[in-house]
Amino acid sequence: MKSADINEIMRLLPHRYPFLLVDRVLECNPGTDIIAIKNVSMNEPFFTGHFPQRPVMPGVLIVEALAQAACLLGIWSAEGGMEAGTLYYFLGIDHARFKRPVEPGDQLKLHVRLTASKRGIWKFAGEALVGKDIVCEAEIMATARKPSAEGAV
Repeated sequence: MKSADINEIMRLLPHRYPFLLVDRVLECNPGTDIIAIKNVSMNEPFFTGHFPQRPVMPGVLIVEALAQAACLLGIWSAEGGMEAGTLYYFLGIDHARFKRPVEPGDQLKLHVRLTASKRGIWKFAGEALVGKDIVCEAEIMATARKPSAEGAV
């Protein structure tokens, strides 16, 4: 079982503020699942416009947080490790459902399970919770690729 602080997460993921949406990995069982957290602060830049009268975290960013947690699970699950410069690309999302708004002060618990892996395509099932309440659930597909010199995948 693995865990990681923000420094380790930043070593593994290419994302940076304001788009890094995983603050800590509580536990990761490579090849199986990961539990990570995102602390939602009023200081998030999206709250100034979404919505000024009642700040709500955009659903697409909750899904992105799940995808970043899935990426960490994929990195730690890769047999033989990941080649330097390899990136995880978000390929698709299915069955996304949003159950309640996420507001400043909430802590998102991101639970992602690896459900399938075939020919370099990974499929994950994810849930984002605040306390014991599921706020979002989705199926996520991703792949790992080393970008070409021209930047194409």
